[in-house]
Parts: sequence; C-alpha cells; structure tokens
Amino acid sequence: MVLLDGTAQQPRELLGNKGYGINAMRREGLPVPPAFCITTEVCTRYFTEPEAASDSIRDEVRAKLRWLESETSRTFGRGPRPLLVSVRSGGALSMPGMLDTVLDLGVDDTVEAALAELHSPEFAADTRQRFRHMYRRIVLDDECGVVPDDPFQQLRGAIGAVFRSWNSPRAIAYRKHHRLSDTGGTAVVVQAMVFGNMDNKSGTGVLFSRNPMTGADQPFGEWLPGGQGEDVVSGTFDVEPVAALRDEQPEVYDELINAAETLERIARDVQDIEFTVEQGKLWLLQTRTAKRSAQAGVRFALALRNEGLIGDAEVLRRVDPTHLNILLQPSLQPETRFAADLLARGLPASPGIASGTAYIDVDEAIDAAEDGEDVILVRPSTSPDDIQGMMAATGIVTEIGGATSHAAVVSRELHRPSIVGCGVGVAATLAGRLITIDGTEGEVREGILPLSAWSERNSPYLAELGEIARRHSPLSAYMSGDYPALDDDTEASVRAAMDAGLTHVVSAHPLVAMLTAIRMYGTITQD
Repeated sequence: MVLLDGTAQQPRELLGNKGYGINAMRREGLPVPPAFCITTEVCTRYFTEPEAASDSIRDEVRAKLRWLESETSRTFGRGPRPLLVSVRSGGALSMPGMLDTVLDLGVDDTVEAALAELHSPEFAADTRQRFRHMYRRIVLDDECGVVPDDPFQQLRGAIGAVFRSWNSPRAIAYRKHHRLSDTGGTAVVVQAMVFGNMDNKSGTGVLFSRNPMTGADQPFGEWLPGGQGEDVVSGTFDVEPVAALRDEQPEVYDELINAAETLERIARDVQDIEFTVEQGKLWLLQTRTAKRSAQAGVRFALALRNEGLIGDAEVLRRVDPTHLNILLQPSLQPETRFAADLLARGLPASPGIASGTAYIDVDEAIDAAEDGEDVILVRPSTSPDDIQGMMAATGIVTEIGGATSHAAVVSRELHRPSIVGCGVGVAATLAGRLITIDGTEGEVREGILPLSAWSERNSPYLAELGEIARRHSPLSAYMSGDYPALDDDTEASVRAAMDAGLTHVVSAHPLVAMLTAIRMYGTITQD
C-alpha cells in the first residue's frame, strides 16, 4: 500500500494508471486531493483468497485513512467535519469506463447531519443519495439492497467490488478486443472527496490539452456546474463546453489550462484530465494519455515533434499502420452528402464515415454483426455494459451526452465514427433504417451513401509523416514511379518485398507500407 504524495517510486504496473498519474501531479505541486493506493499485487492475492487478502490490508488501510484525515483536517465516518472518500479502479493500462468506482463513501445518518450543518441540507441529501445509488449498483448489485452504516464496512465492500470488476464481462471483452493480458489486475485508489455538487461555485469537468478528435492545438473539454465526475462521463447529463468555465470563473480556468500545459510537457503527450471545482477552488483528480482519433494521433505526434518534445523515432512509434488505414478510408463527398435526407444532427465525437442498419438493442446489434451485417448502434447513451455492441458496430449514435461522454471516449479509442447528443427520441426514429453517419460533421443521413477514396496527397500532415518515414524506413514506397509494385500494404507483402531485396516500391498507400516496414525491420534509435 502506497501513499500517493509525490514521493512514490513504484512503477505504473503496481500503482495503476490512475495512481501513477495522481502521484505525478502531486510531485509537481498541483492541486490534487490526497490519496493512497492499494497496489495490483493485492488484487492478484484477492482473486486467490478474497477474505484473506481483505483481512491482510485492514490495519494498513486504517493507518492510511488516518493520514488522509491529517491531510484534510477531517474525520472518516463522523463529524463535525466528515471525510468522505472515493474508491476508484486503476489498471496499469487505461481502460476507460470498464472498471468500477464508488464515490461519496463514508456517509451515514450522523455524517449526513454533519454535512448539512457544515454546508446545506440539500448538499448533504444529494451526496448521500448519490452514494447509496452507486453502492447498491456496484457493490451490492441490488438496487434495493441495504447499504451498511459502518463506514469501514462500506470501504471493505467497495474495495472488493473494484477488484472484482477486473473480471467483469465488459472488462474481459475490452481486453480481448485490444489484445491485452488478463493478468495483473487493478490497483485501487482511495482519495479524499471534493464536491462539485456543493454550491453554485462548484462543478466538474473533463479537459483534453488538445482536441482529441481533430488534433487541433487547442484545449477541448466539457464542464458541468453542480455535478460530480460520473455525471460527465456517463453521458446522461447536458454539459457545457469547458469555455463556459472561463466565462464563469476565469481564474480557475486559467489555472486549469496552465496545469494541462505542465502535464502535457511532463508526459510528452496529450493529456485527458478529470477535474472538480469546489467552492471556487480547482482540484485535479486524474490525468492520463488521451484517447484519440486516427487523424488526431497523426497531428499530435507531428506537433509534439515540431515543439521539440519528441523526436522522429517516437513519432514513428506512435503512429500505427492500422490507424492510418482507418484514416485513409474513402470519404463522403459534399455533393453526395447534401443530396441525402438529414435524419439527425449531433456533436461530432469521433471522425469518419460509417453506413449500416440502425439497431437500438445491443444484443440484436451483436447478432446482426455476427451474421455479417453492417450495424450502427443507436442508444439513448452508452455505458460500460454496452462495450461488446460498440465493438461489433461500424458506427455509434447517442441521443444524449457530450464529447467527453463514455460513448465519445470509447468510440475514439475503437476508431468508430460517432455522433453524440442527437436529441431524445432519435433512437426510435432511426431504428431499423439504413443510414450513413458522418462523425466529422455530426450528421446522420438517409441511406447507404457511396464514398470516394483519397490518399496521402490529400493531407499535408500525412505528407510530412511520409517524409519522416522515408528517412528511417528500410523500404522506400511511392505513389508512382518505375519500381516494382506491392500487391497490398500488409505485413506479408512488405515481407515478400524485403526478402526479395527490394528497397524502392510503388504502393497504393506508401506511408502504410513504410510504417509496416519500420515496425518489422527498422532500426530507429531511441530519442
């Protein structure tokens, strides 16, 4: 068990992604609520002997809670200044929305009364209601279950539930899709709560240090006054652009942007930051490498190189050939787009074009995809339990939610075109219809629309990446020229060309071929 006070030296594999990020932020002196970490080693023991593992950490958990109390000048489980905590998952690799979290833990009748006297009865009642709902859903798996009053019993139950979420069907499906190992388990971060639901100077949000959809060098995010973090990522609340925080609390906004720039510089990559504002004070809860579209991934890598944060080798490591194949897929021409009826419009959450039959039931969507049908999953909003349907779909549409909701974040990671916030009732309107969605424009159009192919020549970013790749690739590929032609851009074709001693070839997508060659045969040095 480790204090996340900025001095922890343990690797990400033990602290988990969330704990590692919290410790890094504390090291920089950024405003982060105090927290401690139950490492992934405990999770591994828990899977073998749950009760013994829980008993073995009981005394140390209580000792670490006393440290949280001293850091916050609050007391866990009682007043007059109660300490409430969040219990959050943290796999070594980011798995957004796949593992469980319990917020507002440590509240009972006496704590609710103390919170009411300290702040307001409305805040106290809302906080307790949020805790009960989350505890019943995640720990008890029973919406009518009896929540224990003993805060230490609540904490023990929540820690076990977070550990168990590592082996939930959605988490297993996610790891299988991304070819991640099932070993390792999750760490658990216990962190002092800060409250975005406290008053009109409070709220919560998500900030990306750059736009994760387009790759533009500008902050991007969403802000929800009066809410807690789960409200934003759930996609079930109407959120505002993060610029609204700048208008409401400019000093807080400036502090947030400065923190984002610091974290991006330290990590040498674009950051996804979860934050809370409590009574006009900024708190950073989490930072991680941002999930991004294929287009944004290329632009990020090149921009960071041009800013001197990474070199050629790291650029070529970060851009995957499979992502380029997605980026180079045929696109929808304007004349085709405008000729088709517009059925719905929402926020563009993940760029790209997808066509298929709209399904609103996840199981039906999975069955149709298994039968070879192109499926567009249309939901009021998505949750972690929808992950298998999202992976089966070629595109995703939701009625509510913003660009940092679960649907948006997971769509970008899966590289599925996505549109969110199309309005209540859209799912029923689209169900069963043949549609085309444009995740760049945020439009749903009638019918299966024809697409037009394009190449690296259509993008200055890809042209720049091609020049870098050509300097490092053992195989130089071109759109045309008096060279042998590759059959395609797969590893098999590249391997055959290299085995034949070829160094210059013609390819339909030269950049894909060169990046494939670099991964298979290249000898780029570490930056």
